Amino acid sequence: MAVILALDTSTEACSCALLGAGEGRERFVVKPREHTQLLLPMIEDLLAECGMTLQDLDAVAFGRGPGSFTGLRIAAGVTQGLAFALDLPVVPVSTLAALALQGMEAGQRSPLSLACIDARIEEVYWAWFRTDGELPQLLGDEILSKPEALVLPATYEKQALAVFGSGLHYRARMPRGLVADFASESPQMLPRAIHIGRLAQHDFNIGKVCRADEASPVYLRDKVTHG
Repeated sequence: MAVILALDTSTEACSCALLGAGEGRERFVVKPREHTQLLLPMIEDLLAECGMTLQDLDAVAFGRGPGSFTGLRIAAGVTQGLAFALDLPVVPVSTLAALALQGMEAGQRSPLSLACIDARIEEVYWAWFRTDGELPQLLGDEILSKPEALVLPATYEKQALAVFGSGLHYRARMPRGLVADFASESPQMLPRAIHIGRLAQHDFNIGKVCRADEASPVYLRDKVTHG
């Protein structure tokens, strides 16, 4: 199995994970505005714990967004630096898909799930996923909107919905008909590198990788939010 270092700094959480050596190990902390100082030491500690070095890596993955403008740039920058220096491929992974996988691993599987992240300035990043299979399957597009603008997929049939992520902060402003079908809610969930890495392993195996100079964040907005 490929050895992949995964990074995520897309929200107030900062994390890194190493997969391919056993079940996978992770460092995860919630410390807003400290990602720049934390990430590299966390990577060093994780590699040391696993008895590995950067030269053992086959690829670097990162949470490509959506998320905080500043946070996304931190993970993308470190990823590019490592990939350039080590001549490694990069695997960009959706933070919303990582949230959906986290929900699945927590036992909240559903034919239809909503992953949502607080985008600040009273907006939400969101997307619908099928989460009743092996991996989350994106249904439609990843969207940035006001919470009032959340809509169900066109093929929706009334059913219980699982909802993951900090976008639930705006639950009271989401459409009432939609909220009425929320069967399980996990507002505390934030994207984590371990789930970025698990999705990256799948993408790496099917050749869905890019060069370091192609590794770009996905912001979903023209007017970015710093923080």
